[in-house]
Amino acid sequence: RMKFDVRYYLVAIIYSLFDLEVAFMLPWSVEFKDLGAYGFWSMLVLIVVLTVGFVYEWKKGALEWE
Repeated sequence: RMKFDVRYYLVAIIYSLFDLEVAFMLPWSVEFKDLGAYGFWSMLVLIVVLTVGFVYEWKKGALEWE
């Protein structure tokens, strides 16, 4: 068995998280006009939460590959 660095798994989890974000945004963008203000603000909250998480991971150095 080969041992993998923990950073490999961390990057894979972060990739999966942001891939799911795109999976939520595609149907939202198709039905944007029908959702109204509630749909806009709920997606804005999701984007803000994920952006804060991304900046946190970036500042902690989780995205650096050495």
